[in-house]
Amino acid sequence: MPTYSGAQLVVRALQDEGIRFTFGIPGTHNIELYDALATADGIRAVLITDEQSAGFMADAVWRATGEMACVNVVPGAGLTHALSGIAEAYLDGMPLLVLGCGIRRDTRYAFQLHDIDQLAIAAPVCKGTFRPDTGSDIYSAIRQACALARAGTPGPVMVEIPVDQYLFKHAVDRFEAPPPIEPPVPAPEAIARAAALLADPAARPLLYLGWGAAGAGADLVRLAETLGSPVATTITGKGVFPESHPLFLWNGFGDAAPPFVRDVAAGRTVTLAIGCRFSEVGTGSYSCVPRGPLIHADIDPAVFGRNFPAEVSLTGDARLVVAALLEALAGQPPRRDPRVEARIGDGRAMVAADRTSRTPGDRVTPARLFTALQRAFGPDTVYTTDSGNGTFLAMECLTLDRPGRLLAPVDYSCMGYAVPAAIGAKLARPESPVVALPGDGALLMTGLELLTAANQGAAVAVFVLRDRELAQIAQFQRTAFHRTMASALPDYDVAGLAEAVGIEWLRLENDAGIEEAVDYARRVTEAGRPVVVDVMIDYREPTFFTRGVVKTNLGRLPLKDRLRFIGRAIGRRFTS
Repeated sequence: MPTYSGAQLVVRALQDEGIRFTFGIPGTHNIELYDALATADGIRAVLITDEQSAGFMADAVWRATGEMACVNVVPGAGLTHALSGIAEAYLDGMPLLVLGCGIRRDTRYAFQLHDIDQLAIAAPVCKGTFRPDTGSDIYSAIRQACALARAGTPGPVMVEIPVDQYLFKHAVDRFEAPPPIEPPVPAPEAIARAAALLADPAARPLLYLGWGAAGAGADLVRLAETLGSPVATTITGKGVFPESHPLFLWNGFGDAAPPFVRDVAAGRTVTLAIGCRFSEVGTGSYSCVPRGPLIHADIDPAVFGRNFPAEVSLTGDARLVVAALLEALAGQPPRRDPRVEARIGDGRAMVAADRTSRTPGDRVTPARLFTALQRAFGPDTVYTTDSGNGTFLAMECLTLDRPGRLLAPVDYSCMGYAVPAAIGAKLARPESPVVALPGDGALLMTGLELLTAANQGAAVAVFVLRDRELAQIAQFQRTAFHRTMASALPDYDVAGLAEAVGIEWLRLENDAGIEEAVDYARRVTEAGRPVVVDVMIDYREPTFFTRGVVKTNLGRLPLKDRLRFIGRAIGRRFTS
C-alpha cells in the first residue's frame, strides 16, 4: 500500500477541493506543510501580517468567487488571533476551511508549546470541528469538513492535524470524495400554498432577498416581473437582484430606509422572503416587519418563525424554490403597475439628487465620491467595507447589478475587514477592480496588510474614509448624549504608513479633487500596483440606516425611559 506524509495528504485534499489559497503565518508545528505547499500545483500560500486577516481574506474569496479558501494557522495564538475573521464568516454564512495544527499526541509529555483545547475554542464559530484519529484519516477528514462547510447554510469548519501526523508517513489506498450533501427540495404542498397566496388577484407582493437567494440568478428577475413585485434586499444580499431594474426598491424596507421605500412597502399585502434570516443588522434593528402574511424560503428550517411568524415555510435551496414557484405560477400573466415603478424611480432619483446637489463643503461628500468610483472603476468592481458608516454609505450610494460586488462585515460586524478582504478578493479575481473603503479606525486594526498587498502584487485601491473618530459610534453618542466619549481617534499619518510599506498614496481634501484622485487610483491599479487615497470624508449627514436604527430602538423603550433619554439629550443641548 502506498504511503504519504501528512503534508502530502493535506495538499492532495486541498487540490481535490479546488482550494487555491491558504492564508496564514507558518510556525514550528506546520513547517512540514509549508514545505509541501512550496511545490504544490494550484495552491498559493499567502503570508499575512496578522492571523485576524486570514479569516477576512478567505471569507472574501468565497463572496467574490464562490470558491472556498483556507485559513492556515499554528496552534494557540494562531487560532485565537484568527477567531474574529472566522466568526465573521460564521455569522454571515460564508464557508472556509480552518486548517489548524495540534500538539504532538504520540508522546507522554504534558505542558507542550501552544497546548490549548483548540476544537473547544473554535466550536462556537464553526459548523463542525474535526481531528483525524490517524494520519491515514487526514484526507477524508478534510474532504468531509469541506462538504459540510458548503452544505445548507454555509460556514467555517476546522480540521486540526496533530504535528506528529505531519512528521510521519501513512498508508492510504484510496482517495475518495465523500457522498454529496444534496440540498433540500421544497415540499410541493408548501409551494402550492405559497403560489396561491401570490397568485391572488388582490395580492400585492413584496419580494425580500438575502445572500442565500444568489443562486437563483436571473430567475429572481422573472419572479419579480411575474408578480409585479418591488424587490428589497438585505445588506449582504446587495446585488442579488439587479439594482438598475425598475422594480428594485432598496436594501431593506423598514425605518432604516428612505420615506419613499416605506411608502411603497406599506402598500404591499404579502411578503415573500428568500434566503434571509431577518437578522438585526440586515433589518435595521428588526424594523423590516413583513407586510401581510409571510412566505419564508430558506435552506435552513431553523430560521423560520425566529423573528417573524411565517404563514408558509419553504425549506429548500433558493434556486429550487424559485424554479418551483415559477412553474406553479406559469399560467399567470406578468403583472405590472407603472405607478409603483414610477414611485420607485422617482424616489431613488430624489435621494440621489439630494445627496449630490448639496453645496460642497471643506471635506469630501460621500455620494459624490461613490458616484465617481462607480464611473471610473466600472460595473465589475468589487467593493469591500468595514463595520459602521462605510458599509451603510456603500449600501445606500452604490448601484450594483450582481452579487459578490459588495463585501461587508454585517452580522458579526467586525472592524478591520475591508483591507484584508480586498486583498483576498483581488487575489481570487485578478481581472476585476477592487476598491477597499475602510474607516480610519478600522485601518488601525489591519492596515499593515497593505504590506501584504504590496508583497503579493494585489493591486487594490484603498480609499481611507477619514474623519478622525469612530464615526458610527460618535453619531450614536451625539444623538443620545449630545457628547462623545472615547470615540475620537488620535491623529496619525496615512501617508507615512503607505510609504513605510512601499505603496503610492494621495490625499483627497474636498469635492474639487474627487475626479483627479479617483482617476489616479484607477491608473495605478490598472498598472498592477496597490494605492492608498487618504479621504477627508464628510460624515455630518447621517445615513438613512443610522437615523432609522436610532428611531427604531428609541421607539421600543418604555415611555418613561424614552422620555428620560429624550429629556437628557435636550437638556444637554441647552446647557452645553
